[in-house]
Amino acid sequence: MPTADRLAAVDLGSNSFRLEIAQLELGQLRRVEYHKETVRQGAGLDDEGRLSQEAMQRGWSCLARFAGRLAGLAPSQVRAVATQTLREALNRDQFLIEAERILGFPIDVISGREEARLIYQGVAHLLPPSDERRLVLDIGGRSTELIVGQGRAPRVMESYPIGSVAWSMRYFADGQLSARNFERAEIAAKAVFDAAASTHGPAQWDMAYGCSGTVGAIADTLLAAGQTPARHIITRAGLAWLREKLIKARRVQAIRLDGIKDERKSVIAGGLATLCALADLLHIDRLRYAYGALRHGALYDMLGRQDQATDVRAAAIEALAARFQTDPAQAARVARAALYLFGQLTPALQLKNKQRQELERQIEWAARLHEIGAYISHTDHHKHGAYIIEHADPPGFAMHELHRLGQLVLGQRGKLRKLQAQFGDAPFMRQLLALRLAVILCHARQDPELLRLSIGPGAEPARGFTLDCRDGWSADWPQSAHLLREEAATWQKTPWSLALRQG
Repeated sequence: MPTADRLAAVDLGSNSFRLEIAQLELGQLRRVEYHKETVRQGAGLDDEGRLSQEAMQRGWSCLARFAGRLAGLAPSQVRAVATQTLREALNRDQFLIEAERILGFPIDVISGREEARLIYQGVAHLLPPSDERRLVLDIGGRSTELIVGQGRAPRVMESYPIGSVAWSMRYFADGQLSARNFERAEIAAKAVFDAAASTHGPAQWDMAYGCSGTVGAIADTLLAAGQTPARHIITRAGLAWLREKLIKARRVQAIRLDGIKDERKSVIAGGLATLCALADLLHIDRLRYAYGALRHGALYDMLGRQDQATDVRAAAIEALAARFQTDPAQAARVARAALYLFGQLTPALQLKNKQRQELERQIEWAARLHEIGAYISHTDHHKHGAYIIEHADPPGFAMHELHRLGQLVLGQRGKLRKLQAQFGDAPFMRQLLALRLAVILCHARQDPELLRLSIGPGAEPARGFTLDCRDGWSADWPQSAHLLREEAATWQKTPWSLALRQG
């Protein structure tokens, strides 16, 4: 079967790594392959928040096996996302550098709210179309996501640092399944989830759904024991029954229940305590198990990214700009100028079409948001803007994507030394140059005359640029010419250079 219409998602969860490969047929995704390995990476975080060498090696070994299944797929066909454990790990870069080399594709560490959005997308796409208001919950290894939405549109999304691995390690670390340990675990979970009672309570939804490993294992166990009124329905009575069964087992090693596999025995108590707490707090009497999950959301999100009109990131940028009351005319003006200049800088990069398009989107988004910090203060607005972008958590973005946008906005003006860590990134430096020049050329909040300007390689083509101002442009625009001369001097203080030729 040809691979051109295939998409693949890799979910680097705290408990398990999963690979889903799907075939695109008439706008729908059909599963081709699914692989899951219990990696238990979340259990490898030490008290200082660092992944152990053993935990990293387990992850690398799994990704090496996944890599063989991804052979022949292009970067635009694969999305790998990492969740809470790698959000927390202080040495995540050490893991990610080797992990990306082994897998052969980039790995996006996503925020908790972005994880929640993708989970909802995955569940909603695999449920029948409906206008019902839905609560979706996903108890992972080290985080739990709660989402309220309607149809395929998530409305309220939140992520909490509690999960089956984390709670099992904290409250059942000795393997003792006592009533006291369950009580402590549930009270602690409710303390974490307390605020959700108002944002995700029963007044906000018509039907509750649960997805992924913990909920699936509990649903399977209740079904096998005849403790459910229908297939994949979890009730409060069923949860109480399972809790008593685990308490009677006394120890993790003594669990003997169909539906709880050996690899899940050590984390089922923490997951069950978390779900019992949520059922009590949110008054969930019936929870339906849903097949969709994070990886399915990542697959459908890739479909959306193929067209800017359906790219959720573009809508998020517009919403962020509106929230902070930026000037849309000036933002569009700067974006047009930056893209015009960047178009002349890209040939040296020898980019594939999709790579170039993504870099252009980043420039346009940075231009749309370049004045966002002025809502706080015009002084140092580029610094305020960078902080907002990296902490506002707009939908659709991985953490490294937000960092890149933040760095572009931070670097739009002032000295370049603050971006020293980016000096070796040739595409970024060209994006930055295009944006800085556009901000200068549009400083009077008027459309600049671009047709008499061109930019190309300088005396040292690898790291130098020359901006040609032809046919008396400098005389017609003296203030802009002055600012450009100052800009050229700024670049001379870096490994990169900018020269002016003024006619």
